[in-house]
Parts: sequence; structure tokens; C-alpha cells
Amino acid sequence: MKEQSIELDHIKHIANFSSDYSSFGRDYVFSRLKPDTHPALNYESPWRFNGMTLVLALEGFKSIEVNLEMLEVSPASIISIHPDSIVRMGEIDWSHLEAYVLFMSRDFIRDINLDMNVINASVLMSHHKPVIKLSDKETELVRRYLELLHLNASEDEKSLYVKSIARNLVAALVYQIMEAVSKRKNETEEEPDSHSRSRRVSYVHDFMTLVNRHHGRERSVGFYADKLYISPKYLSLIIKESTGRSAAEWIDEYVILEAKNLLRFSGKNIQQIAYELNFTNQSSFGKYFKHLTGMSPSEFQRS
Repeated sequence: MKEQSIELDHIKHIANFSSDYSSFGRDYVFSRLKPDTHPALNYESPWRFNGMTLVLALEGFKSIEVNLEMLEVSPASIISIHPDSIVRMGEIDWSHLEAYVLFMSRDFIRDINLDMNVINASVLMSHHKPVIKLSDKETELVRRYLELLHLNASEDEKSLYVKSIARNLVAALVYQIMEAVSKRKNETEEEPDSHSRSRRVSYVHDFMTLVNRHHGRERSVGFYADKLYISPKYLSLIIKESTGRSAAEWIDEYVILEAKNLLRFSGKNIQQIAYELNFTNQSSFGKYFKHLTGMSPSEFQRS
């Protein structure tokens, strides 16, 4: 079956079979699906979305395939699908389907401000687990965040405040999901496994902890490999296999999130921020930032 590549604009026809629907410019699309809302799509074919997808599956979802792995979905689960993942719908009971779906563009995701000082590195590393069963309280919190995003999208999308509200609501939602992952982390770690896998998990955890601590000064994979007493090539291999992203991508993720926070909230000028993040000059920082975000630091500050 041929894979379909879709973008945010392609998703907007989901309004035709949603009980609630909203779209906020090119940032996100919200949909609420209820029983007997059957989309006119070919769900036998795999698809790949170039942004982030979150699904609060309340009822009706039985399974979903993400990156060729078929995953069971229990009632009251959150499904997190990262950009460019290959997805195929599994078993769905359309007569009892109830779910909230949020599609977010890649640019919008990159513009979310997360405080790297409070993010638990080992929890962030667990991002590759797409399905998490939620408690009743967690389900209600996630549902309310999604409904607030839906209500927010009905406001003037050109308003600076409305877009900032959207960013902060999604940041809060991310923290909520991380809190849920954190509570279940010990259960996962205590599962019996081989010594080799346990060692790899340890490397990944230690790498993420080191990046959290040193990303403001060090951007070289070699620096982190030396700290772990392994080769850069081996570090890159285990990080990619364990998280789906390379070691360099994780380092860049931390640096860009920190840079965005400083640009938007610190009151410092671009040159000061460049030096704080250990760039040789403002120009090299600008090139790095634009390469990863598609806009210059000054353009980001004005957005």
C-alpha cells in the first residue's frame, strides 16, 4: 500500500465528520470525533504527517500502527505521534468512537517555549513511547487543555496574545504528558531485560542528563561521548536507535529551546545571548538559529 504524505492544509476536511472542529491558521487543527463519525478516508494506507499529532482516545480506538509497530490502545489513552512518523490505523469501533485529535504544524511546535531547567531528561528521552494509559484525573486535565485550545482557535488568530495563549497551552499539555510518563517510568525500568539493553538505557539517560546540564556551553557530540567514555559513533547509534533522533538533534533541540526562551523572555540582546550560549559571535549564532528554525533570531523576536 502506498504511503500518503499529508500537511496541515490537507487535514482541514476533517471538519466534515467532526462534532467539534477548529483551525488556528497554519498552526494547529483540532477535531472531536464522536460515535458514528466515519471519515471518508482510506485508512488501510499508511500516512505520514509533517507535524505533531496528539490523540486523546477515550473509546473506540483498539490499536494503531506507528513506525511499523502495532500498538494496543486502551480507553482513556493519549497517543503522541511525532513528525514524519509512519502511521496506519488499526482496529477502530466506529459505533463507539470518542476521541480528541490535535494536529500541530512543525513550525508551531518549534515555537513552543519549554523550560529546560524543569524537564526531567529521562522523561524527555521516553518520548518514543507513543501510547500512554491515563488515569481519570489525567484524562480530564488533558481533555480540558484540548478544549481550551479549541476555544482559543475561535479568537482572532492575528492577535499576538491569542497565539501566545496557544503556545503556553500546548507547553502546559506537554508538561502534563511528561508528568504522566514520569509516574510510570519506574514500572518500565523494572521490567526484566538483558544487561546489554540496560546498559544502553543507562547511556541514553546519562546522555540526556549531560545535555540538560551542558547544552549552554557544549554542542559537540564528541564532548558527551568523552564524558560517557564511549565513541561518538557508538553514542550516535544508541541514541538514534533508542529515541528515534540522533544525538546531534537532541543537542540542537536543547540549544534552540534555550535560545528561544532567552530571545523572548530574557531582555538580552542577540549578541549577549550568542555569547551566553557559547557562540563565537552573533553571526555564527544567527546562522545556527536560522538553519534549525527557518528564521533569524531577530525575526523570531518579532514573531
